[in-house]
Amino acid sequence: MRSFHAIRLAPVLLFATLTFSQSGTAQGQKPPAPEAPVQIMPPGIFPLTPEREATLKPKDSFKECNDCPEMVVVPKGTFMMGTPATEIDRSKGEDPVHRVTIAKPFAVARFSISFEDWDTCLAEGGCRGNRLDDHGKGRGRMPVQSVKYSDAEAYLAWLSKKVGRTYRLPSESEREYFTRAGTTTPFWFGKTIGPQDANYYASIPYANGPRGEDSKGPKPVDSYAPNPFGLYQVHGNVYEWTQDCYNKRYTEDTPTDGSPWLEGDCTQRMVRGGRWDSQASTLRSGYRDWILGEGAGGSYGFRVVRTLNGVK
Repeated sequence: MRSFHAIRLAPVLLFATLTFSQSGTAQGQKPPAPEAPVQIMPPGIFPLTPEREATLKPKDSFKECNDCPEMVVVPKGTFMMGTPATEIDRSKGEDPVHRVTIAKPFAVARFSISFEDWDTCLAEGGCRGNRLDDHGKGRGRMPVQSVKYSDAEAYLAWLSKKVGRTYRLPSESEREYFTRAGTTTPFWFGKTIGPQDANYYASIPYANGPRGEDSKGPKPVDSYAPNPFGLYQVHGNVYEWTQDCYNKRYTEDTPTDGSPWLEGDCTQRMVRGGRWDSQASTLRSGYRDWILGEGAGGSYGFRVVRTLNGVK
């Protein structure tokens, strides 16, 4: 009888063992959650992970591919947009001064997009195959110019698709915010400007400032000193596109949260920063200008922005 019971019990024990190993867990316990698939990016492309993105702090910088623009984290904050009535050469349309709150940090390209950046896009089949004319001023680290609004959109579409993250143009309020970089003077470096500060027509002085020679053309995007946020040439060299449609002046409908103003005359878009062949008053932080239609043929470039997720 003893040997009979041993024979009858063995299969039961074996079945219990097999049942446990096939389920991978004991009765009453939940099976482990499946692991998220690992996304393998092509060589040279390394988008920020959500975990890394959430740890970014103001002035941190990053690139999401070998040939991507270098991005700098700009802090959240509140500023007064527009210019006071006492500011020299203030233009109509720069008023009324109003409070704008940027609730979260965001990333801004350290430099205006260069021909080096643009030619990378072309080489990879993007940017609509439009080589852009450098007007004999040189390529490489020189800023792109004669950029249509749709050209800027084409570059952004290529870059966003390449790294799997959304890049965009700044809003007009974001552009003024990161130009000022916490300052309230006409320029981030003070109440006046000289040829050592930016690239412009310096023969016409501003606010009893120094007089210099007129610029003969654009300069490399890493020229001059960066502003307190670490951004280069937010004044002068080339105008930079924003998303905003044309509105003659600020009104009660003007966004106060940093978002673009997409109402008004959208056949025209706002540009900021001034350019190498304009006078100092157009380089002021609060100066507004606009371009009809696509804006081809002028000294128009752009700088890219990236919204950050999970950053406080």
